[in-house]
Amino acid sequence: MRRIQWVGFIAGAMAFLLILVLPAPEGLTPTGWRAAAVAVLMAVWWMTEAIPITATALIPLVFFPALGVLEMPDAAAPYANELIFLFMGGFFIAVTMERWGLHRRIALAIVSAVGTSPRRLVLGFMVATAFISMWISNTATAAMMFPIGLALGEIFRPSDQEGPYEFGIALMLATAYAANIGGSATLIGTPPNAVMAGAASEMLGIEIGFGQWMMVGVPFVLVILPLSWLLLVYFLYPPGQISGDADAVLAEQRTALGRASRGEKSVAVVFTLTALAWVFRSPKEIAAVSIPGIQTYLPFVSDGTIAMAGALALFLIPVDRKRGVFALDWPTARKIPWDVLVLFGGGLSLARAMDLSGLATWIGSGVSGLGSIPPIVLIALIAALFIFLTEVTSNTATSTMAMPIMAGVAAGLGFAPTTLMAVAAFSAAMAFMLPVATPPNAIVFGSGYLTIPQMVRSGIWMNVIAIVLITLAASTLIPLILVF
Repeated sequence: MRRIQWVGFIAGAMAFLLILVLPAPEGLTPTGWRAAAVAVLMAVWWMTEAIPITATALIPLVFFPALGVLEMPDAAAPYANELIFLFMGGFFIAVTMERWGLHRRIALAIVSAVGTSPRRLVLGFMVATAFISMWISNTATAAMMFPIGLALGEIFRPSDQEGPYEFGIALMLATAYAANIGGSATLIGTPPNAVMAGAASEMLGIEIGFGQWMMVGVPFVLVILPLSWLLLVYFLYPPGQISGDADAVLAEQRTALGRASRGEKSVAVVFTLTALAWVFRSPKEIAAVSIPGIQTYLPFVSDGTIAMAGALALFLIPVDRKRGVFALDWPTARKIPWDVLVLFGGGLSLARAMDLSGLATWIGSGVSGLGSIPPIVLIALIAALFIFLTEVTSNTATSTMAMPIMAGVAAGLGFAPTTLMAVAAFSAAMAFMLPVATPPNAIVFGSGYLTIPQMVRSGIWMNVIAIVLITLAASTLIPLILVF
């Protein structure tokens, strides 16, 4: 155990016991006070990783029934929330894409289409990385793009230059930034999004659909991605001229992929149909045209149903009948991050307890005095808090801890709960300064092109841009689309 883990373990346990022995404050029931004790314990252990964060997520299953906060069926039900199956289905599709190499083919096609001048190469890398990150994990996306970027960086290195140089630095940072940013576009792109949707369902009875989230997430990505590109290639690390033939390198990479296999084609079809079904599940009004959604004809269909239907289809589609090979098999399926699904469940169980015990409402009443601060300033402060917090803590754990608190705070400050919850979700994914902040940051830091001061220098600007854009989104798109 690291020192911080020991400190967190002891501090969390002591805070938990102290709250239990103290009387409940005025306005909060004893049940709510016991829920607060568990919430503080989980928050401290999540932030310090005193024990594995997935293990902390199991605490509600023992402590809530033992303390009389929730009965076991009520504490366990959130672990089977529909949003967990949405993410599970998305994970199954993602690992199938990785198995057959479809994500790599898509990425190379996008990079080649954007262009091969130094600045266009960086832009192409960012567009490809962000698009792939919308559908598969940020970590897998960065891991896939990293060796391609590293090869380009070495091939195009000027003959008179040793060590890191501007094009290589820009390409590495672009890969990490785009992997972090792209996930914000969809509900399955990064865990904080699904955590927010799940908490809204558990605490507020509000369903946030895949298409609804994209109506906020995609515009956000379409604005912050080019701004990050401009920052990198025009202000921080202008790449200048590079040596080498980019077209030849990319052509060599595409040739190495060979022709699309049957497995690749199968997952491409399932992926496309699943994505379209998510977008058009509910009726849409586009210009003057009304498009009936899938639910118009099949009312039982939800985003989770669509995700699991896509996953089941992959298990059923044969790639090689003679050898018994299917698009997705269980050895591949086992690779999905099951720990993330358990973490979701723990967070949603905590959210349910805070809601039903009255703790969230009590927190809201406690911060009502801050209502005199201008709303836009409050939103910016909340965005900054979670952006800088997630630089040193897991974004999944941060968002899981934040959602029930934000729901209560929003009520006390006069905001719609989903507004502040969405602010926390977007902010938790925007960590750009440190290698430890996100796996993509750590992956590109391992290239040798970057130092921590370089990452902090560019990352602080990215954090500021993210705070501004999230604040603007919370004042415009989020209230229009995610407030019910």
